[in-house]
Amino acid sequence: MIKNLPSPFCAVLLLLTCFCAFNASAQLSFTGQLRDRAELRDGYGTLESSANKNAAFISQRTRLILDYKNSRLIFHTSIQDVRLWGQDASTISNADGSRLGVHEAWAELILSNKKDTSFKKSPFDYFAVKIGRQELVYDDERLLGNADWLQQGRRHDAVVFKLIEKGWQVDLGGAFNQNSDAINYNGTYYTPANIPATIKDSKGNLVNTPAGFIPFINSAGVSAKNGSPAFLNIPGTNTINQDYKAMQFLYIGKKFDKTLVSALFLTDQFAKYKLDSVKNTAGTDVGYVYGRRFNIPGVNLRYTTGLFIKPVFGDHEQWNLNGSFYYQGGHDKDGNSLSAYSYTASVNYKTAVMSYMAGWDYLSGNNSFSTSTTSHRFDPLYGSPHRFWGTMDYFYATSGSPTGGLNNPYLKVKFTSVNKRFTTELANHYFFLADNQKDLTGNAVSKYLGTEFDLTNSYKLNKFTNVDLGLSYMAATHSMEYAKGITPGTARLSPFWAYLQLNIKPEFLNK
Repeated sequence: MIKNLPSPFCAVLLLLTCFCAFNASAQLSFTGQLRDRAELRDGYGTLESSANKNAAFISQRTRLILDYKNSRLIFHTSIQDVRLWGQDASTISNADGSRLGVHEAWAELILSNKKDTSFKKSPFDYFAVKIGRQELVYDDERLLGNADWLQQGRRHDAVVFKLIEKGWQVDLGGAFNQNSDAINYNGTYYTPANIPATIKDSKGNLVNTPAGFIPFINSAGVSAKNGSPAFLNIPGTNTINQDYKAMQFLYIGKKFDKTLVSALFLTDQFAKYKLDSVKNTAGTDVGYVYGRRFNIPGVNLRYTTGLFIKPVFGDHEQWNLNGSFYYQGGHDKDGNSLSAYSYTASVNYKTAVMSYMAGWDYLSGNNSFSTSTTSHRFDPLYGSPHRFWGTMDYFYATSGSPTGGLNNPYLKVKFTSVNKRFTTELANHYFFLADNQKDLTGNAVSKYLGTEFDLTNSYKLNKFTNVDLGLSYMAATHSMEYAKGITPGTARLSPFWAYLQLNIKPEFLNK
């Protein structure tokens, strides 16, 4: 019977047989995730034009995760498929291709481990090198996180040296990106986006995208001098919307009694570019493709450094504080001088069923009345912004940072049932600009952007299934239009967003 099955099914059966054989040693796990999310968007991410209508859709993430561990090696793979329901026709052709991708694929080679007696000599408590496609998650994920709310998540192709010694954790990592194997190339120039094969020129004619080129497009989808860079949101980061050419970081952390203290120093470099155009003749039409050409030697280097502290105290650890300060300097992706900073402080008190949090985030921005050529817009790197600045993702997530930066005092109240199966949280964010901005007449706009209310609920249906419901509403001001680059008076100022999510995470090898 097996010989009549298609080869992919035979491979799966063989793989599962191997899993069962290894499972007795408790070194192998095979898990999955199916996460379906239905959303109603009426101003999610940015204010919606008064002429537009709301939208609804269902997205799905599917993952198969394999983990193997022994005394010398940890091996992890996560195969992922992300799509919208109906994105493919119910019957697809061979030309549609595959949307399957690798979210993570890494190995951690353990070189020293004093807790493992199989090591004859271990100069360190723990020392390993982790190499491959991996998530980088540190502290509260404000600067380095997996952005798990996004169906596609976030990962890096990197190598990380991991050291633990006498309670100290020291991680040294780096990444180097390239989208060509350099055959017939002179140098290792990097085009920081996944560019489609074709683009419309300024006359609307379809043309092959020039090599090493990110075109500008306007609202009509054709290339234009005054358009915006297209496709830079793929793969993208929080706000820079341009993938780095290289990145290096050093993380040092230690827990003193119940207080975690850590330091981060990170540099990322971005490929330099020049503005360019390519002529295209199509019959009697002579059009142009305008955009950025990434074939200039050198990079624009940015560095970010700072401290994080999280004290926990109380007889039952019911109090915890959270504070951090980070400075950003060097040059941004466009080569502008950079001097920016961010700080945050919060206090959290929890009882058996209730949790109360109050906090304040500040991210510096530019003063539009200033003539300085130095940028002061802080970029929160590669973190998980959905967790911090409102679940409607108006800042540092789906769109870039506001020119004037962000001031965000907030309050959160959370209830957790005694059996831990149900949680509900109400969060309130007040959004202000961190610095002054001009209106169309040259006068300063109000710094107050709006107030957001987020209600999130989660119910654990069984040990592998969660049901989540979220409702969000914002009372925005006309200043939000300026912050979002929208013509004043053209947007609805009461955006709403809702979602219903089913998250299933089975463990296939467990009974």
